[in-house]
Amino acid sequence: MNDSATLTIADSYEQQDFARAVPVAIMAAIAGAVLWAAFGYFSGMSLGLVAILIGALVGYAVRRVGKGVERKFGYLGGAASALGWALGTWMCDIALLAKATGRSILDVLGNIGLTDSVTFAFRAADAMDLLFLAIAVYEGYRFSLRHRKAG
Repeated sequence: MNDSATLTIADSYEQQDFARAVPVAIMAAIAGAVLWAAFGYFSGMSLGLVAILIGALVGYAVRRVGKGVERKFGYLGGAASALGWALGTWMCDIALLAKATGRSILDVLGNIGLTDSVTFAFRAADAMDLLFLAIAVYEGYRFSLRHRKAG
């Protein structure tokens, strides 16, 4: 290994910023969840492929801001993607219920409450939802890491 490769790898580690990546990961997960709920409300369907987009969105945001090469950035991206999936699934289910009943989202939440709405979301989940969760976590992990250059 030559000096330029060592400097490139060293520079990669020096540029990392995990503290900035954490809030960005959470914000990206929430933004993705809101977009999923909006898509569900306006289209009338919950499309699991949106979960994969949330994973990619979160991962890209973590990589862009955190500039991480260590695995902890990938773990952050995966965990935040799981959060985005859970929040998005829950919000989309509530949005679809509101649309089906012709009521506002806040009205539906007020009538069934937070605890019952979470129970509702878990009951509505199936094996495909878990597959999309796994893919979203993988995408969040994969896209979060910046690749080091060896030379």
